[in-house]
Amino acid sequence: QPAEDPQPEPGSAHVGEAAPDFALMDLGGNGHQLSEYLAEGKIVVLEWFNPDCPLVVKHHERFSTMTDTYAAFQPGENAEEDEESKVVWLAINSAREGNATGDPDRNLERVEEWEIPYPILLDPTGIVGKAYEARTTPHMFVIAEDGTLIYAGAIDNNDHPREAGDINYVMQAIEQHLAGETLTDPETRAYGCGIKY
Repeated sequence: QPAEDPQPEPGSAHVGEAAPDFALMDLGGNGHQLSEYLAEGKIVVLEWFNPDCPLVVKHHERFSTMTDTYAAFQPGENAEEDEESKVVWLAINSAREGNATGDPDRNLERVEEWEIPYPILLDPTGIVGKAYEARTTPHMFVIAEDGTLIYAGAIDNNDHPREAGDINYVMQAIEQHLAGETLTDPETRAYGCGIKY
């Protein structure tokens, strides 16, 4: 374990370049470090999260876009016991300390309510959000096994709070990457609520 957590520089994440390393704690007090997942050969998805943003509600409650996309890359019911997913999914809440949307209990309520199967990491200083220039909730990033940031933008192509898009950009990016194809849409415009830095 490194003695100090990585301190990523603001604005240091760029598609096609190495994703800035970071370490954050989840709601259960467990640490997560990007470089450790990459060392295990994982593809890492980052989802910027706010428990009360209507566009986050859309993709977790009205539609199960996030959990369905996550589940698509997990081993199926007939998988070998030691078979692990190639994809790690981390939600990040960069709301500042004291902002209601960053309250751990509020986030935990949503985890239970929406049955979110992956961790929510708290970034109260905003260091990670600012490194990735995350602007909205949701704002999505896909990092390849070699640490390259290969996708940044929206989860899908419809910013209406009550309508799902017909292109899931994260699903598309991971599938094309796994197939060794060039990504059709490496960057899109993220939509959602402003992050409460």
